[in-house]
Amino acid sequence: MKSILIWDLPLRLFHWLFAASFVGAWLTAESDAWLSLHIFLGYLMLGLIGFRLVWGLAGSRYARFSTFLYGPRAGLAYLRQAITGSAARHLGHNPAGSQAVFLLLGLGLLVGLSGLFVQGGEEQHGAAAGLFGYAVGQAIKQGHEILASLMLLVVFGHLAGVALESWLHRENLARSMLTGRKQAESATPAARPHFLVAGLLLIAVAGFAAWWFHYRIADSGIAFVGKKLPASALWQEECGSCHQAFHPSLLPARSWRSLMAQQDRHFGDDLGLDAATLAELLAYAVPNAAEQGATEAAWKINRSVPANATPLRITETPYWLKKHREIAAADWKNPKVKSKANCTACHLDAEAGAYEDAAMRIPR
Repeated sequence: MKSILIWDLPLRLFHWLFAASFVGAWLTAESDAWLSLHIFLGYLMLGLIGFRLVWGLAGSRYARFSTFLYGPRAGLAYLRQAITGSAARHLGHNPAGSQAVFLLLGLGLLVGLSGLFVQGGEEQHGAAAGLFGYAVGQAIKQGHEILASLMLLVVFGHLAGVALESWLHRENLARSMLTGRKQAESATPAARPHFLVAGLLLIAVAGFAAWWFHYRIADSGIAFVGKKLPASALWQEECGSCHQAFHPSLLPARSWRSLMAQQDRHFGDDLGLDAATLAELLAYAVPNAAEQGATEAAWKINRSVPANATPLRITETPYWLKKHREIAAADWKNPKVKSKANCTACHLDAEAGAYEDAAMRIPR
């Protein structure tokens, strides 16, 4: 017996990059502030799966799918043997491990593609932008989360199998995936390291990361900038003279009509607007109100407000309350925030009215 190279370098790089991208995507899934990173990791997973499919045909011996094409029955039989301590040792993937490989690749592909459609529908960004509306995007998101949870279960099963086989055959399988080497008979042919392919894979990943985090984010601070919404110089002048000129898409049309009808007692102030100015402001606000669903925030705000309710403050809408319920009291008291009406303190695109999820940064 001697130590020989079994797992080539490109396969090992794929393995650890794929694992890191899934773990990172899982940890950033619930945070708007980390959405840009979450989406980057999703694209990275899809690219890595594409590489693995090619390398499963063109890689070294134990990287090829043909060396571990076992059916489910063989996988279950091997698992029973492993539990009883009678399973044979395999230099490459054993029958049970092969099932985990194909499940992880299949689920990873479904998770990545469903995430692509969520981004296109719910965020209206990315390669699938415009293919679906917000409602369809939100429905796909539920399936995306279920698939990610299934994948996590397979990961745990895979780790348990690695631990069991490492104990059974008295060898550290995790270490062998780092070094690529395992004990084998002297006549066993070693795998080629494929340094060039590994280098090209690293260059591709590093180049994608540089493009994503520098060229896409350097100017705006976010990976995805919302579409430009209709603007009004009069709206900016009249509303922006006292506070941020909140875009009409953040309240239903009936709310703007009610606010204009009460302009002489506007939260304790008399706006003193003449009829012509009121008419022009309404002509801008009503066609661009939340019912139009111009942004994700607008669609969700309108969906959250009951048909018989007419909120006069954005902070009174159920969606706003839900999104801000976990913000700590200390953050509201931060000198950079001070007020719930100071949207620009946390939302990089508040002035534009887009309120992209990834454009939220709570000042510290």
